[in-house]
This record gives sequence, structure tokens and C-alpha cells, in this order.
Amino acid sequence: MSRKSIVAALALGASALMVLSGCSGGGATSPSSSEAPSAGKAGGFIQIIVNDPSNPYWLTEGNVAQAEAEKLGYTASVAASKGDVNTESTIIDTAIAKHAAGIILDPANAQGSIGNIQRAMSKKIPVFLVNAEIDQQGVALGQLVSNNAQGAALGAQQWIKVAGTKGNYAELFGLPSDNNAATRSNGYKTVISQYPDWKEVAKQTANWDRALGQQKMQSILQAHPDINAVISGNDEMALGAIAAIKQAGKKLSADGTAGGIVVGGFDGSPDAVTAIKAGELAYTVLQPVAVFAAKAVDQLDEYIRTGKKPAQEKQSFDCILITKANVDKMTGPFTYSG
Repeated sequence: MSRKSIVAALALGASALMVLSGCSGGGATSPSSSEAPSAGKAGGFIQIIVNDPSNPYWLTEGNVAQAEAEKLGYTASVAASKGDVNTESTIIDTAIAKHAAGIILDPANAQGSIGNIQRAMSKKIPVFLVNAEIDQQGVALGQLVSNNAQGAALGAQQWIKVAGTKGNYAELFGLPSDNNAATRSNGYKTVISQYPDWKEVAKQTANWDRALGQQKMQSILQAHPDINAVISGNDEMALGAIAAIKQAGKKLSADGTAGGIVVGGFDGSPDAVTAIKAGELAYTVLQPVAVFAAKAVDQLDEYIRTGKKPAQEKQSFDCILITKANVDKMTGPFTYSG
């Protein structure tokens, strides 16, 4: 998706969709989407489930989806699973008891959420997924996500451009149960492995969390004080790494200045934008969450009204590289006007 099309999507509530190839996982056969409601009347209650709204990415995801649902004439509420399948299950059971018109879900677990989705669909409550994928197709009606492989390649290429072609680096890895973590990590590795003089001295899991990212980075710095760069699976972990680096009295470099540690992020969060402007974060990769969160609600509404399913279940939205050169074109939370 071009930058121009991102703007059009934010302004008009439409976006260019790309097919995201994927294979169905194993396991029990899911209820067919044909068992969900047939064409009917718009309105009723939509349950939106995000991971943790204390993270600005998920906060925006929930806020945008709720606003779009209410604009279309539904009542809607946002609940948080905190990445826990059992909590997600309870929220879905409550939505079933309320005879919800539909569910917008950011899955807590790529495998563990499948049964929860199947249960709602079997009760004729249509489910659309946002942000995180599950390991099986044909369970939900749609899976709308960032093009994480494309975004990871953008980020890693910029990381090499700033940090150079050799040195010692660490990676902060996201939540293992989220497929996005592995997709981004693999994308980084594909690019960085082309430069054999880069040595990965540490890879720590920090579960998308800033405080944990700071803690992990403190340990990394103690073990590897000569580290040159950090690549992170999201902005929150990157910002935690920056805090640890500053606390250790070490320099940061957003432009590759000799002697500074280069840190790269992923998400396009408001705090990451601030860190780029301050010369602390080298870049971030903007996920168009404001686009696909609204688009998922639009597709749910169309299905409720007409019974029409999306042409493709898996839909991928391209990411945008944000650096000091274009950071001023960020006009709001996860909103780019370039």
C-alpha cells in the first residue's frame, strides 16, 4: 500500500487490501462461516476485544473500532484480554449471552483463541480478527492485519542504513504466542544475515512490554557493554531499551553517529514519534491500525446487513517507515498524512 493510499483510507474509510498467503492449521474442524447470521438489519451490540489498552497501539485499535461501530449505528464496548485466553473466553461468553451482533477480536493466542472464535461462530455471532492472526483459516470471517513481513524488511533495511554493516547487536522479541513476533524477527534476520560482520550477542523476549524491555536491556548491557545496536519487535520494548541505555550512562544515536547505540522500533506509537524527534530512536515502522480496525468493523457491518463475506479472509495492509525525515507527517496516533 502506498503512502498516498494510506491517507485516502484514513479520510474515506476505505483501504487497499492485499492477499496474505497462509496455510490452515490442524485441529478440529471449525464451524463453517455459513452457519453465522444471514442478511439482516444493522444495529445491536458489537463487542470489541483488544489485548491491553495501556499500550497506545491497542488503545487506538479499540477506540477506532468503537467509533466506527457507533458511527454505523451500533452500540459497542471495548474489553481487554491482556493476552490471556481464559479472559478472552469469558468476554466472548458474555457477548454470546448478550446476543451480540458481532465481535471484533485481537486474538490473545494464535492457537488458543481458535476455540473461543469457533464457539461464537457456532452461536451465529460473526467474528472478525484484527492485528494478530490465528493458525487456522475458515474459523473467523476475516483476519485484517499489518503486512508484518514487509514492515520488518523496511525496518531492518533502515537499521542497516543507520547502524552500518558490522558490530554487536541485540534483539528484543515480542510475545511468543503472537505470530507477529516471529514474523518480524524472521524478517529482521533475513536482512541482517546478509551482513556477516553483524553478530547477535543477545535475543531476549520482552512480551511487547516497555518495563520488561528495560529490564532485559539492563541485563544485556551488563553482559555486553560493547553493544552497538538494538532491533526491537515493537516500540514499547524499544523505548524500554532506550531508558536502560540512558540509565547506564551510554549514548544513543538515531543517525549512526560513532559511539552511540542505534535502536529501532515497530508500531508508530506517539511515544516513538517523540523519541524520533528527540534523536533517541532511529526509526519506527508504522502499522496502519487506524485503517484496518475501522475496515474490520465496516466488513462486519456489511456481513450483518447483507450476508456478504469478504472476498479474502486474510487481508494485509502495508506498513510505512517513519524516520526523522518524515516524522512531522504523523498527524495523530498512528495516523500518517504523507
